[in-house]
Amino acid sequence: MSKLFVIPVFILLATCIPALFLTECSSPQTERPNILWITCEDISPHLGCYGDPYAHTPNLDRMAATGIRYQNAFAPAPVCTPARSSIITGVYASSLGTQHLRGPAPLSGSIRCFTEYLRKAGYYCSNNSKEDYNFTTPVSAWDESSETAHWRNRQEGQPFFSVFNFTLTHQSQTRYLQDKLTQINDTLAPEERHDPGKAPLPPYYPDTRIVRQNVAALYTQITLMDRKVKELLEQLEEDGLAEHTIVFFYSDHGDGLPRGKRWIFDSGTKVPLIIHFPEKYRHLLPGEPGSAADELVSFVDFAPTVLDLAGVEVPGYMQGNVMFGNQETEKRHYVYGIRDRVDEVLEFTRSVRDDRYRYIRNFYPHRPRMQRSFYSEQTPIRQELRRLHAEGKLPEPEQWLMKPQKPAEELYDTRTDPSEMNNLAGDPEHRELLEEMRSELFRWMVETRDLSLLPEAEMHRRSEGGSPCDMARDPEVYTVKDILLVADLVGRGPEYLDEMASALDHPDPAIRYWGAVGLAALGEQARPAEKELQQALSDETPCVRFAAAEALTGLGHTDEPVRVLAGGLSHEDPLVSLMAVQTLVAVKDRVSPPVPQLEELIEKPEQAGDIGWYTREAATWLLQSSLSYSTPNMMNEPRP
Repeated sequence: MSKLFVIPVFILLATCIPALFLTECSSPQTERPNILWITCEDISPHLGCYGDPYAHTPNLDRMAATGIRYQNAFAPAPVCTPARSSIITGVYASSLGTQHLRGPAPLSGSIRCFTEYLRKAGYYCSNNSKEDYNFTTPVSAWDESSETAHWRNRQEGQPFFSVFNFTLTHQSQTRYLQDKLTQINDTLAPEERHDPGKAPLPPYYPDTRIVRQNVAALYTQITLMDRKVKELLEQLEEDGLAEHTIVFFYSDHGDGLPRGKRWIFDSGTKVPLIIHFPEKYRHLLPGEPGSAADELVSFVDFAPTVLDLAGVEVPGYMQGNVMFGNQETEKRHYVYGIRDRVDEVLEFTRSVRDDRYRYIRNFYPHRPRMQRSFYSEQTPIRQELRRLHAEGKLPEPEQWLMKPQKPAEELYDTRTDPSEMNNLAGDPEHRELLEEMRSELFRWMVETRDLSLLPEAEMHRRSEGGSPCDMARDPEVYTVKDILLVADLVGRGPEYLDEMASALDHPDPAIRYWGAVGLAALGEQARPAEKELQQALSDETPCVRFAAAEALTGLGHTDEPVRVLAGGLSHEDPLVSLMAVQTLVAVKDRVSPPVPQLEELIEKPEQAGDIGWYTREAATWLLQSSLSYSTPNMMNEPRP
């Protein structure tokens, strides 16, 4: 059960007196379990032990045969940094303000990395080596976090918590076709090779040679990763620690292929999770060795579970459950999912899933299913989808990813429709279920103070340089329920036009923003609110101006909306500039882009890290695609 932010006194004291928080480690207690996390990146449950006949993963299969395999484990976000910030804190990224990829936010002083509690209890904590939490890692989080970090560096007899993160399956490592696949296959045994002709394809992929080769590349990398798991487990055996160590294996989110990573369906959030218990801790095993657990689990459950295994009190602010152990809490009825800005792509989608159905709320339904994203456009399957779509060669359901818009609401039966293709949201027989799941999602958003109801720049403005999480707890500063009521009008249809137009006069800029977004989603049907939208072009808050500009382009206006958006390109806040560029991308087929301002934005010195890079990438593509314009090519430059 999710918990509100009730901050225990001892944590507040620790915040005020950090020198006292990490006291000298207590004496080693060998009866406490060592805990090893083996993690990989960007894979769904494509393992033999999960019944995938195309996979070759003998080492993970053996681990599952003596441990437990979770059938319904989910990342709360389908991309790395928000997922990882939830893992390390036990708090949803949308509550922390870390929900936007490469959009770091200060961590609240009342929230700790769970490894800090382990270290205080005497555990040696090592991380090899990826952090990527979307906040600056406290120096007290790890004894060692580097490419050489290892449990072997601890004091003799000291219990350890160690993480090893394998990157072989990351999206960037699977972008190859037949030549490289042949080269790798030459180093593998025949039974380890993956024939592209036998690759399993979901219904939203076209059956082409390139698509099959890209899928085969993913499975090949999984096989290579499986070898690394074996090497690490052998080190545990060599050190005589296997019988004293509980081992977790999981992926940080779903596949790094289209409709996996970045999408909030099972294909993007459902992950493999295998946990091995040695004999002395087998009483903690929630089932027989080699069995499968059907219970719902989320990454926010990992931190409280590990603390409980280590005999450490679980802080009250953590939003997850103890999955098993000394103080196992009630089983979950739901898992929740978030999708926000990833690289330069602005999105805001929320999801709730029970053991059968998934409900999705798209708050930007007027944006495409697969918005253009420079980093992901390098994936062969993406390129193949765009090529075939341009040539008119994508039949249903292969056109799914290329849809120019998406429904405001989606509902899927994952038992009868595991690919989540048949949207039941409009089915009268499922109306009661839809309303029940919508209500549950909105309850959770309000309870956890979902920060994405504020545009990213507005979230940071209200935080005044501090933690968004702390800001969101102040009901005077963040009226989350009131904002959600207006945001929920988006995509509901013209019968709510008056409410959207009235929202443009509200004193809270977030409510004005969602009123304008709702009108933009209406397109031509927003005509009765034309006057109010023109007035909103002068709003003091940039996000409101930009949303009004987008709405007005749908009514045939060009000059004034482009002027407003062009003005945003030179804003001092790079997040505001990014929103201006992305709004221009959204309306590029209706207006001519402001060439001089885009040129200036592209050529100005980089001052904003990743955000600036994403802005320049979007601006460069906008000019090139709209005008066949020759611009400086920074695409191959290394990112910060």
